[in-house]
Amino acid sequence: MRSIGREPIFIASGAGSRIRDVDGDEYVDYVCSWGPLILGHAHPSVVDAVTRAARQGTSFGAPTPGEVELAEQIADRMPSIEMVRMTSSGTEATMSALRLARAVTGRSRVLKFAGAYHGHVDGLLADAGSGLATQSIPASPGVPEVAAAQTVIAPFNDFARLWELTDDPDLAAIIAEPVPANMGLVPPADGFLELLREAADQSGALLIFDEVISGFRVARGGAQERYGVSPDLTVLGKIVGGGLPAAAYGGRAELMERIAPAGDVYQAGTLSGNPLAVAAGLATLAQLDWPAYERLAQTTELLATGLSDVAATAGVAVQVQSLPGLLTVFFSPTPVHDFAGAQACDTEAYGAWCRQLLARGVYPPPSQFEAWFPSLAHSDGDIELTIEAAARAFQALERQAGVSV
Repeated sequence: MRSIGREPIFIASGAGSRIRDVDGDEYVDYVCSWGPLILGHAHPSVVDAVTRAARQGTSFGAPTPGEVELAEQIADRMPSIEMVRMTSSGTEATMSALRLARAVTGRSRVLKFAGAYHGHVDGLLADAGSGLATQSIPASPGVPEVAAAQTVIAPFNDFARLWELTDDPDLAAIIAEPVPANMGLVPPADGFLELLREAADQSGALLIFDEVISGFRVARGGAQERYGVSPDLTVLGKIVGGGLPAAAYGGRAELMERIAPAGDVYQAGTLSGNPLAVAAGLATLAQLDWPAYERLAQTTELLATGLSDVAATAGVAVQVQSLPGLLTVFFSPTPVHDFAGAQACDTEAYGAWCRQLLARGVYPPPSQFEAWFPSLAHSDGDIELTIEAAARAFQALERQAGVSV
């Protein structure tokens, strides 16, 4: 909120597509807890599932049937995953997947993309998007140089540079958001994900898809289904926990069997696979059938088209980039293809526009580098309200002296 020039809003409650703050003001919410709430706030099926699970016990530190069922659901939706290990956060899942990749390959370096955020793993905070980009922090104090030195950074959607950087005999893994959403939403160029697969195969590195955001959102089987490219390992979070703390990583059995206690690569977590989080994840996935994804795509398209139209009418140069369940309004005269393009956007204008939306009962992500999260709870009426608020907000920008649009 500081990045858009206002104090944080403290939330008291949420239901469906709406949230209410401690002052009693209501907003149509497009943050949705930064992605987990694809069904909206306090969905009855999720609340009921968590309540039933809590009555049976909140934590065991031992296997439960729910974990097996969730693993089956994940593997059914993502054929590249044959075995799953639960964690409590996306950061843990990413850290564990990288450890596994290094153990399998016997190598140390990892290639990531500028503007991609993979959690607060020491070596991956270099040139990261999301919160680091919003706060203009290039890395973080406390990260040793030796950790950052093992990370190679490439521009997203840059075919030639990727080939250059993957010609590295010590490259253990290529990690990528197949649909980057931590620099704002930047879809992959045609053929770029296929190139990642080819480059990983040629170099002997493992390809890791970070689908914490895109997993079970842009398609039933995530971005890997939508684009037809299979990684070696996948990192999942957000929707997999249905709004409770949960994440996972998985891949081919031959790789995952290296994880202790079956294998020699250590990873553990007392609350991993927590029965409440597993119940919430299962209840969420149960709602996500093909018709649900069709509705989500229609809702997102309606919102994206409406925002583009009212910006054009107001004479404000923006790029509305979207995929089902994800959207970003870039204050840029040209499409955004990478982190450099996102950084070149007019963040002051975006911040002023956000303040105007908040004043009109719409809660957007308070950062140019975060995605909007349309949900299945958003109705046509919510979209109409949002587009009308956006129209007035764009008009207000035009009237404000000194605001570049």
